[in-house]
Amino acid sequence: MDGTAMDASTPPTENAMRRALRRARDGVALDTTEAAVLLQARGEDLLDLCTSAARVRDAGLEAAGRPGVITYSKSVFIPLTRLCRDKCHYCTFVTVPGRLRREGHGMYMSPDEVLDVARRGAELGCKEALITLGDKPEDRWPEAREWLDAHGYDDTIAYVRAMSIRILEETGLLPHLNPGVLSWTDFQRLKPVSASMGMMLETTATRLWSEPGGPHHGSPDKEPAVRLRVLEDAGRSSVPFTSGLLIGIGETYQERAESLFALRKVSRAYHGVQELILQNFRAKPDTAMRGMPDAELDELVATVAVARHLMGPAACLQAPPNLVDGEYERLIAAGIDDWGGVSPLTPDHVNPERPWPQIEQLAERSAAAGFELRERLAVYPEYVRRGEPWLDPRVLPHVRALADPATGLADPDAVVRGLPWQEPEDLPESYGRTDLHATIDTEGRTGDRRADFEDVYGDWEVLREQVLAKGAPERLAGDLREALAVAADDPTGLTDDQALALFHADGPALDALCRIADDVRRDTVGEDVTYCVTRNINFTNVCYTGCRFCAFAQRRTDADAYTLSLEQVADRAAQAWEVGATEVCMQGGIHPDLPGTAYFDIARAVKERVPGIHVHAFSPMEVVNGATRTGLSIRDWLQRAKESGLDSIPGTAAEILDDEVRWVLTKGKLPAATWVEVVTTAHELGLRSSSTMMYGHVDTPKHWLGHLRLLAGIQQRTGGFTEFVTLPFIHTNAPVYLAGIARPGPSARDNRAVVAMARLLLHPHIPNIQTSWVKLGAEGAAEMLRSGANDLGGTLMEETISRMAGSAYGSYKSVRDLQAIAEAAGRPHRQRTTTYGEVPAERRAAALASDGHLPELLPVLD
Repeated sequence: MDGTAMDASTPPTENAMRRALRRARDGVALDTTEAAVLLQARGEDLLDLCTSAARVRDAGLEAAGRPGVITYSKSVFIPLTRLCRDKCHYCTFVTVPGRLRREGHGMYMSPDEVLDVARRGAELGCKEALITLGDKPEDRWPEAREWLDAHGYDDTIAYVRAMSIRILEETGLLPHLNPGVLSWTDFQRLKPVSASMGMMLETTATRLWSEPGGPHHGSPDKEPAVRLRVLEDAGRSSVPFTSGLLIGIGETYQERAESLFALRKVSRAYHGVQELILQNFRAKPDTAMRGMPDAELDELVATVAVARHLMGPAACLQAPPNLVDGEYERLIAAGIDDWGGVSPLTPDHVNPERPWPQIEQLAERSAAAGFELRERLAVYPEYVRRGEPWLDPRVLPHVRALADPATGLADPDAVVRGLPWQEPEDLPESYGRTDLHATIDTEGRTGDRRADFEDVYGDWEVLREQVLAKGAPERLAGDLREALAVAADDPTGLTDDQALALFHADGPALDALCRIADDVRRDTVGEDVTYCVTRNINFTNVCYTGCRFCAFAQRRTDADAYTLSLEQVADRAAQAWEVGATEVCMQGGIHPDLPGTAYFDIARAVKERVPGIHVHAFSPMEVVNGATRTGLSIRDWLQRAKESGLDSIPGTAAEILDDEVRWVLTKGKLPAATWVEVVTTAHELGLRSSSTMMYGHVDTPKHWLGHLRLLAGIQQRTGGFTEFVTLPFIHTNAPVYLAGIARPGPSARDNRAVVAMARLLLHPHIPNIQTSWVKLGAEGAAEMLRSGANDLGGTLMEETISRMAGSAYGSYKSVRDLQAIAEAAGRPHRQRTTTYGEVPAERRAAALASDGHLPELLPVLD
């Protein structure tokens, strides 16, 4: 396999090159074919391409406030482990346990070794600790697993996290983490301990991974789809992320162009790609690709110039200076604006045969090309200035200690020294609009959107393109009569095609479907309409997750933002108990200052004040947040929460359990598989949960079917769901609707069909189907009770989430209000517990005496 692009034998025509160069000069958007043509520019054509690319770069530097500046990061390279489960055919970084032992090394660098390098770097004025390691070595090498077990780490990521904290605290260097392929949950674990992270995409040419003899064959972590998912998860998690290409490993020019477009797509969608590295392949001895020719300098220069045109003026492009034999001026002329990490102390462990240039030499050569060399931090200036949500509050003080506040670059006078890194010990102090639960009904919200509407959710235009590309849902012409007959005879026998046909039912067919569902409801749970006397307590609405359907979340500085103290939470629970509640339902935003142990404190505070009340709290997203912040596994965190007083969890944060839809609805919430992991783990620990589905936004009946089938499968395995709750999308103030992407909620037909089909598809596994009076109102809820539902949820006493979204049906219902809805449907009513048990007589009497009303719906004052 040739080490350069494989289609060089068919060079572009002069006309094709001339046309592509003209479009580049004119700033016209290029397609992949034109980019592939320009990658082959040589001679005068390459000079033409570089001239226009440099103009684009210069315009970006001017707009960023640093004209004529080229940057670098003064760093130390820490190879935490050279073991890896992959087998890349060009890599000399990775080794095997036997060789490490022969050379007198451990399977991992010890903490003392890591800190010795970091301390010496700090003494030399370095500000970045580049932590690089192989992918998941414990999955391949028993020796790696044994080392981790012996030192008390669950996995390599846990060790990376621990060493990052020690580097921050004991040396002051900012960790930039390159641990390879990460999961969404891994990003949540590492973001609080790092300034930035990175992983090279290298290429999107799948054949180089899938075909025997390819450079990535036998390396599970080099599958392009896997690596693109990592880049997207980094963006969803608001992690400043470094990526790039390794050119000349056998890809064609077309494949190289496609790789650049893939990087551009991710960058546009999330604005989280802080820099792209364009790296040329260099053959190394003792590797399978030792006989491959190096990528020529012209290949690299053309790739840099094309990347500059595709990525635009705001992008930051880097080329490692130690791999270009001193041809610095050519790379500057092609459009780079950064030299990457340069170390005065440690070698480039990935390319040990290529020493770093002296920083003074780099400055001189940059100046000769008309550029001033300035030091930056591991995290780029744009993200330093933005702060949250890109930098975790626990890392932000470390970054600010080293940054020039005016430019976001490194402060040349900063003293590099360790600072404490610690989780906050307590819930943030009570502040903000703590009476929102009451005044949302009387005064409303301050505005229809949060102040960072244009930034926190990602790129709206890219999202529109993504949704439009999917097209309208296909309406199936299945046999409704046959499907209705199967539903009436045995709902468990419905095929997917039959179920999809029924989801589309309308008119008399819909009426028949709802009658069948109601009959199944009657045979399964009887005539009683159940309800729970409960109080919602949303302890904070500060959140930076970026859920595009959520109008509840606020920045900490927004007018409607608030956080309750532990005492206020406990006071509200005590008020609820006084008026007959058997449950409090507690959820909150993912507040950046919220410690992972705060959830334990909240549950404990309520139980200490009201021992008899059922604590139904913490969505799967909050569970993952707590687990990653404490460093506990999901199982261990849930066990600790249970010991602190947690009785069950809400199955919210589900939305639609299909990542195709989830990544439109939310920028940074947990993936579907992680939601499933949380609820199944909770069930295994004896913590039951509800299950939910929010529908009527960018979803289709195909997604509803998949969601319900998934829930039924979980219930068959665990039996842990208490009910299924239908949640119609409230569009009024939802960002995804305000941006013109989502439809305005489900229709009345949709609501009836979803409730009826939930009854049929979840039968007999989840017997309780709940409708939402908050979202549908009394008449709408009564109609759902005639369509297969048997439960009205709770009195709530306060409700903020749906009201902030624009629901018009108030924040609470009295006991008699809920009973009236049941009577309107022609059915008896019965109060229930969270788990659908009998309510003690004392609780029923207290609820009836107060009618479920709080003495006053006012904020609890300190």
